[in-house]
Amino acid sequence: MAASAVRAGFRVFAADLFGDHDLRGIADDVATIRPYPEGIPEAIARFPYAPLLCTGALENHPTLLSDLAACRPLTGSSPEAVARVRNPEVLAHGVCAAGLWYPDTRRDPTGLPTDGTWLVKPTDSAGGRSIRLWDGDDVGAVPQRPIWQQRIAGHRLSLGYVMTAGLCRLVAASHQLVGRRWCRSGPFAYCGSIDLDPDAFGTSLRHLIMLLGTALAERFRLVGLVGADIILDPSGRVYVIEINPRPTASLELAERATGFSLAASHLAASGIGSPVPTILWRRSGTWAKAVLFAARDINFDSLSLEAVRAGSEAWTLADGWPALADIPEPTCPIPKGAPVCTVFAHAGSPRAALVLLRHRVAAIESMLAA
Repeated sequence: MAASAVRAGFRVFAADLFGDHDLRGIADDVATIRPYPEGIPEAIARFPYAPLLCTGALENHPTLLSDLAACRPLTGSSPEAVARVRNPEVLAHGVCAAGLWYPDTRRDPTGLPTDGTWLVKPTDSAGGRSIRLWDGDDVGAVPQRPIWQQRIAGHRLSLGYVMTAGLCRLVAASHQLVGRRWCRSGPFAYCGSIDLDPDAFGTSLRHLIMLLGTALAERFRLVGLVGADIILDPSGRVYVIEINPRPTASLELAERATGFSLAASHLAASGIGSPVPTILWRRSGTWAKAVLFAARDINFDSLSLEAVRAGSEAWTLADGWPALADIPEPTCPIPKGAPVCTVFAHAGSPRAALVLLRHRVAAIESMLAA
């Protein structure tokens, strides 16, 4: 989002959990948040007075959003709308009333099967963390504020909408990469996306997707960029798994594919015009991204930084966009299981993009190992 805002002509002051190397290269100032997210007010206190654009998983902290909104203009959805759409019971009612489906969800596991057909997950979920199959064992090990949810089989999709004044526009779609071993991620962790053209969807699927977007805009009064994780089951039903009322990780692929400035569209929904007009282009080929997680503890130093930057330079030249993002600062220890960086690839088809992406992820691992 910082890069998107800069391309749209804005100056960016960023507060971030990691304070990554590439973020420091595009923002006017970067403050590292400690602790996260409670340290956000202190981190942004030194920044000039300006509107706030929130990313990450701050939808899980509506009280903090309210505190931030009391200090600076908050773009996007209101804290009250965020709290409503993140309530599983309220969301289920709205989704089903719109003619779509929501997985059977419980607050108590009593009587539920333990054969792998149900999941236990935190209500305050993000990126698939802390989700596991429900086997009935060790109730004390479940996450805080847990819910038990029916596991739905099918095609995982992420959708991106822009919403304002009760209206919505579908601007992005992607296939989710979840729990891929070659990314070294956990079994249910989000680890990447493959961009899809929403205009290529069939009439029936597009109708259901727009029903969902309209319900989110009208019933929940969401504003700006909104992400929706859905599963298309074999019978053609659309199950809504999660709504993220803010910019999501998969959206940047659509910006690379079309030139559509997502930050500018999000800010425009809150009445903030872009200093630089958006230049659109025709989709060509497929963009894909993967989040590489650490298979072991890594001491990311200046040699590591130079190795990955030099190793990815040809990829950047070939693609026309940075091939790596979320690059750690030197002297940054990366514990096992933490994200290392994000890797991009562009090719003529989704399959070719995935093959190239896997090749690049493996190459980055080899560079760091060397």
